[in-house]
This record gives sequence, structure tokens and C-alpha cells, in this order.
Amino acid sequence: MGWYSTGPKIRACDLDIHALVSGYCSSPVMVIIDVAPHELGLPVHAYTAVEEVTSDSSGKSRTVFAHLPSEVGAYEAEEIGVEHLLRDVKDATVSTLATRVSDKLTALKSLEERLREIRCYLDHVLEGRLPVNHDIMAHLQDVFNLLPNLGVGHLVRAFTVKTNDMLLVMYLASVTRAVTAVHNLITNLAANKELERVQDAEEHSAPGTAAPPVVANA
Repeated sequence: MGWYSTGPKIRACDLDIHALVSGYCSSPVMVIIDVAPHELGLPVHAYTAVEEVTSDSSGKSRTVFAHLPSEVGAYEAEEIGVEHLLRDVKDATVSTLATRVSDKLTALKSLEERLREIRCYLDHVLEGRLPVNHDIMAHLQDVFNLLPNLGVGHLVRAFTVKTNDMLLVMYLASVTRAVTAVHNLITNLAANKELERVQDAEEHSAPGTAAPPVVANA
């Protein structure tokens, strides 16, 4: 298939290595894997070598890397094996709810990053710094077509009901936490008061403690 590099960017010597690999397989693919990613998303980028004609009058061609669309997948047997490995390395101190919330947060951050990339591309197209790519525009149109039509009454009502149900759960959780905190506070105050009463009783009953003065009535 090809070869891979830890990059994290294309280097000048990569073309020489790619030419060497071409002697063993036709149309090899170079994959750059960022082992220390700083951004969300898959740290994998695939490239292939293509011939490009130079822009000068010589008419010569040169070999350059062209980006290839790529995705990471697995067969069903591989997925089962990975799941078994994850069970062994799973941190037992982290609850399932915390893990699910963390996964949701990571997914939302990744979605935000993709939306920023789309906005940046559209801004460059409007400003004339990038040409219009009809393939990208077609994909964006498919995304917009898949969005729900919020002008439909029953759909808006369904979203509102779902949102109210989720907010009700959050409200009940907040009330429960507040009641639990107040209960713990009252329990702590009662325990401290009982401890002070026991300490005072021990001090009065200790040997050598002077008895309180007795005042006789005339």
C-alpha cells in the first residue's frame, strides 16, 4: 500500500523515500501520522505522488504530493478485539456517566472546529482568495438539506418538549444537590454540637476540677 511517517508535516526528503517505495509497489500512498496532535480530529493525512507541470516556459514537470481523502475504519472482528482491549485498560475510577459526558464534550468541540473551517473557507471564497470548489459546495448543500426544518409546527413543539424535559431533569438534579448539601451541613453542625457537649461534660467530671460556688439564700 505504501509507507507512513510521523511528520508532522511533509519533509523535503519524503519525495526521495516515496520514489524508493515506488520500486516495490505501484502508486504507493504516504500517510503522515501526528503522534502528538494539538487539534481535534483524526491525526492522519494521506498523500500520493502526481506529476505537475511547472508554470514557467520550460514546460518541465515535477513530482509533488497530492492530498487524498482518508478515513479510519475497522472490520467487525477488529472492532471486537479493540473493545476487549479497552475493557482491560479502562479506568475503574472514572464513572460511565463522566466518560459519556467527556465523549459528548469532545464531539461538540470537534464539530465546532469543523464549522470554523467551513466558515473560514466560505470567507476566503467570498473575498476571492480561494476559487469556488463545486464539490465542496455540493457537500455543504447536502449538509443544509439534512438540517431539520424548524418552520414546521409539530417539529418545533417536539424540540420544545424535549428541551423542557432535559431542563426539568437538570432542575431536579440541582434541587437534589442543594438539599443534600443542606442535610450534610445540618448533620455536621449537630455532630459538632454533640462533640462540644461531650467535651464540656468530660472537663467538668475530670478530677481536680473545682466545684461551682454555692450561694446560700439569706
